[in-house]
Amino acid sequence: LILLLLLTTCLMCCSVAPPKNQENICSIFLQKPNWYDNARKSEKKWGTPISTLLAFVKQESSYRKNARPAFKWFLFIPLGRPSSAKGYAQAQNPVWKDYKKERRGIFKSRSNMSDALDFIGWYNNKTHTKLKISKLDPYNLYLAYHEGWTGYKRKSFNKKPRLLKIARKVERQEKLYSRQLNDCEKKFRCRQWYKIWPFCD
Repeated sequence: LILLLLLTTCLMCCSVAPPKNQENICSIFLQKPNWYDNARKSEKKWGTPISTLLAFVKQESSYRKNARPAFKWFLFIPLGRPSSAKGYAQAQNPVWKDYKKERRGIFKSRSNMSDALDFIGWYNNKTHTKLKISKLDPYNLYLAYHEGWTGYKRKSFNKKPRLLKIARKVERQEKLYSRQLNDCEKKFRCRQWYKIWPFCD
């Protein structure tokens, strides 16, 4: 019984640990194959490429399910966190509330990768509708994701050189992930015995 409990605990810890090689999307999906299924489902529903979805998650949380902004301090006095951002996608409370209401998902969690990827796809789809930003433009999608739709319209990002550099970093990461995925996606899309390329989906 003790051995079974230890094994269960180990499996639980391994399942929530961030991927070891975050620079390679094939390695990520090899370690977390269900994440491919989650990302593929979001891509099919909302139109944001898998490579962009994962690039956002890497930047926002480094694949840590309970990631939150660090506390701010004044000397030894904690001032609290700078925002309510939380989870894989670092979604903030107001927009997460809107997402859950629209998607009718009272049990959706920011610490669940499937929900986080669906949220990013949902948000980018709204960005495309509201701002006419292409879903194949990770640079501007990320700026809108970070600044919000109103902030993007006001071009608030132009006063934030660090953010512009981060958006370029996300863009580079997306391109790298996209190239890597071209070499390995067949393996993940067709990994069940009953699926045959190119008809598996």
